[in-house]
Amino acid sequence: MEKLIKPISGYLALVAALACAALSVICFVNAEGADGTNNPLFIILGIVLVIAFFFLLKGLMIINPNHSRVLNFFGKYVGTVKENGLFFVNPLFSTVKVSLRSDNLQGQTLKVNDKMGNPIEIGAVIVWQVGDTYKATYDVTNYASYVRTQSEAAVRHLAGSFPYDNLEDEGADITLREGGDAVNRILEQELTDRLAPAGIVIKEARISHLAYASEIAGAMLQRQQATAIVAARAKIVEGAVGMVEMALQKLSEKDIVELDNEKKAAMVSNLMVVLCGEKAAAPVLNTGTLYQ
Repeated sequence: MEKLIKPISGYLALVAALACAALSVICFVNAEGADGTNNPLFIILGIVLVIAFFFLLKGLMIINPNHSRVLNFFGKYVGTVKENGLFFVNPLFSTVKVSLRSDNLQGQTLKVNDKMGNPIEIGAVIVWQVGDTYKATYDVTNYASYVRTQSEAAVRHLAGSFPYDNLEDEGADITLREGGDAVNRILEQELTDRLAPAGIVIKEARISHLAYASEIAGAMLQRQQATAIVAARAKIVEGAVGMVEMALQKLSEKDIVELDNEKKAAMVSNLMVVLCGEKAAAPVLNTGTLYQ
């Protein structure tokens, strides 16, 4: 599990490192005596100060905002530093930089089959960030590659779990085309479950592209158009029947004209043609009686 630690400030160690560097230069300069012989004590002291300088310098680390360092001591996890600034840690620690910033994953458009077996194209945009640095560093080989692979698998599974629309599955509660927020929530939950072993937090997931595959797009478009035409025609006929019924009722109530069954049938036929026809009907004037 992730363990947060706070190292000591690195400013004192930086000052000590600079002091060691300056003192080592002084020792090497003063190592040669007045008689031309070298003083081994100054040379040894200078070498020790140089080693101390590099030792202190190795332990300094700078952590920028929304970044972290994972510390490891000879194969043992020590902890994670998430605070920002200059710090000093054991120079023998090995460190791994892990970014805590949010990242976007624009997945490639995938060609998969929906629940009904129709080939479709689907793509998603995923916003993610590292939540557990220990899991991201030690539980998976490469957490960025893990996110890409598991995200693609999640999108494929989502596409195969629901129909594209309800043309073939009229009883479907959720479809990819009309599911909207419900589909996005399902995708977010599946991504959260899949990426939890890598310590990844999913902040948002949205379907960015959804369409029938090119090989059936034309046929599906014609099918959608035919369905829309049938629905429109049904609505027109329903309205026309109501208008004809209202016309006959008004004529009967106001006693404008008495029509037998044959003339009522002719009137209904003419009104239905006028109301349901795609083009305007051409009127024909009858200069005789209704029976001529």
